[in-house]
Amino acid sequence: MTDSDATHALKKARIKAAKDKLYASKTIEKGLLIVHTGTGKGKSTAAWGLAMRTLGHGLKLGVIQFVKGRRDTGERRLLERFPDLVKIKVMGEGFTWETQDRARDIAAAEAAFAEAEAMLQDPSLHMVILDELNIVLRYDYLPLARVLGAFRTKRPDLHVVVTGRNAKPELIEMADLVTEMTLVKHPFRAGVKGQLGVEF
Repeated sequence: MTDSDATHALKKARIKAAKDKLYASKTIEKGLLIVHTGTGKGKSTAAWGLAMRTLGHGLKLGVIQFVKGRRDTGERRLLERFPDLVKIKVMGEGFTWETQDRARDIAAAEAAFAEAEAMLQDPSLHMVILDELNIVLRYDYLPLARVLGAFRTKRPDLHVVVTGRNAKPELIEMADLVTEMTLVKHPFRAGVKGQLGVEF
C-alpha cells in the first residue's frame, strides 16, 4: 500500500466512524410528512419513486390525484397492476386553466380530500401520496386549516407525501421533510412537447 493509499484509507476510516456515531444517535421512528414543491420538474416523479420503494417492500400505498384528471399516465398504469397493494383515486378534472370552473374545481377538491381523510386513518396503508394537493391549496379550493388538521390527526406511523408548486408556508413549517425542485432548464421552453415516459 502506498502512502497515498494509506492516507486515503485513514481518512475514510475517520469519516466512517463519524457517520456510524451519527447514525447510531438517530433512534426515532415516525410517519413523516414529506413535501415536494418548487418550480422544477420532478415533484410527482419523486413521489412515484417513494411509491416504488413502498411496493418493493410489499407495503400498501394510497394515492389521491387532485388535479391531473383522467389523462392516461404511466404511473397510473403501473400502480393499477398492484390492486392488492394500491388504492388509487383519480379525483381531479384537469388543471385549473382547463376546467375554467371554480365551483367545479372546489367540488372536485372537496371530494378528493374526503377520500384523503379516510386514507389518512386507514390502518392498512404504509404511505399516502396526495399528488398536486399544493395546487388545490394555492387556489384556496380547500381550507388550509382542514388539511393541516387532518395531518395533525393522521396515524402516527403513516408516511404522507404532498406534491405541487407553491407549498403553503404553514405546510412547510409542519412538514418533516421538504424538498424544493429548482428549474434550471426545461425542454418545453425550447418548443419540445411532453414526452411519453418522462412527462406522463
